Amino acid sequence: MLKRNRKKFIVFNSWVKIRNPRRMMGGNSCPFQNDYYFYAMRKIIGVASGGFSSEREISKKSGQVVFDTLLESPYECYQIDIASKQWTVKDVAGNNYPLEKGNFGFSLEGKEKQFDCIVNMIHGAPGENGQFAGYLEMLNIPHTSCPSAVAALTYNKRDCLAVASAMGIPTAKRFTLNQGETISPDTIVNKVGLPCFVKANRAGSSFGVYKVFKKEELLPAIEKAFEEDHQLLIESALEGREITVGVLEWENEVHVLPITEIISENDFFDYQAKYEGKSKEITPAQLPLDWEVSTKRMAKQLYTKMGLSGISRSEFIFQDGVPHLLEINTIPGMTLQSIIPQQAKAAGIPLLKLLIGVIEASLSKKA
Repeated sequence: MLKRNRKKFIVFNSWVKIRNPRRMMGGNSCPFQNDYYFYAMRKIIGVASGGFSSEREISKKSGQVVFDTLLESPYECYQIDIASKQWTVKDVAGNNYPLEKGNFGFSLEGKEKQFDCIVNMIHGAPGENGQFAGYLEMLNIPHTSCPSAVAALTYNKRDCLAVASAMGIPTAKRFTLNQGETISPDTIVNKVGLPCFVKANRAGSSFGVYKVFKKEELLPAIEKAFEEDHQLLIESALEGREITVGVLEWENEVHVLPITEIISENDFFDYQAKYEGKSKEITPAQLPLDWEVSTKRMAKQLYTKMGLSGISRSEFIFQDGVPHLLEINTIPGMTLQSIIPQQAKAAGIPLLKLLIGVIEASLSKKA
């Protein structure tokens, strides 16, 4: 079977014939121009989504967008659903196959298939907390997310902010609370003030996040947040312009994408604002030059010093002209409403090109 993809490569089942591969990746054109072809075994890429957390359905949407985009790539692509009871693989025709947990392979038409690289789009557990990355690292399978130890750090908001503070990155005043500990509203308010945010420590997509304006609202918010996680982070509510910036390793360099300013219709950038259109997102953000420079410098510093890889997105709020870190997302959303695709577009990078670059960066580390 032969298939042409945008006249850049010709696919023959397990082999791919690529014309001018450096130009396809956005580099300088090779000296042979249209006469040069590169033959290689097609890399088998799995797009993993799902997971065990409240973010499962959002993760599935992100995974679908990534998978659909990669159908125009030279790779042999499959969707992977990581569920609590069963792991499955789906091919382009929609056929499902059981995934072997022992080696993360599967059987197709009597042949054993092994993945060359996994695009990790599992928001929340086990994809964003380092568990899935650790499993893949144990099997020596490259993946597009950050190393497992780094993922465990950044997924834990309390630990991540503590490390960022030690690096000199400004953050909000915070108070930590574990389920079962004595709760003193007066102590909390004296530490962080009002209004404040009560956050599940290990969750994303604003699940388990509540804004508290009065002291009597604190205990109900804490009880609700404990339904998402038994560890909480309570922070002072910073008032100012909220922005988010993507950073990625691409073509052997760390790139900072254009900044997005978030103007939420709600009290903060909650689930509705993120996924149901209850916010205005301006990309690139119209910021004073010194604000833009300081934010990009901090985002790149966090990426390099913490040992991040793949695509990350850091969120900040400006207070008195200084960006304060809110959190780091190491597997940011890739739905049609998500911010990273917007930032890539503003940077003039097609989503397909961005994804290929991230995958190739992951593959090169194994090589």
